Amino acid sequence: MKIRVTDHRGMPWELDAPQGRKIMEIMRDARVPVRAACGGAAACGTCHVHVDPTWLDRLPAMGPSEASMLRATADADATSRLSCQLRMSPELDGLTLTLARRAGW
Repeated sequence: MKIRVTDHRGMPWELDAPQGRKIMEIMRDARVPVRAACGGAAACGTCHVHVDPTWLDRLPAMGPSEASMLRATADADATSRLSCQLRMSPELDGLTLTLARRAGW
């Protein structure tokens, strides 16, 4: 399975994405410049991504801690998610997303 990421500089990445791994971990381990300061606890917003709108209906529902963190994020919009709250699954094979401006180093 794969995910496609555009970093905050506009550089495209295509990453192998093992089932069950958090999208944030996949990006971090591939050295995509995502800060992910809290390590995946939905407590910082530094793994904020904008999901391609064609994928939004395939994502799991957003939990209350993720929603709260995104409300506190200045550039959040209807395509925003925290990548630490998304786990890779066959339904997400080919997922396309862009790092939010503040998620980069």
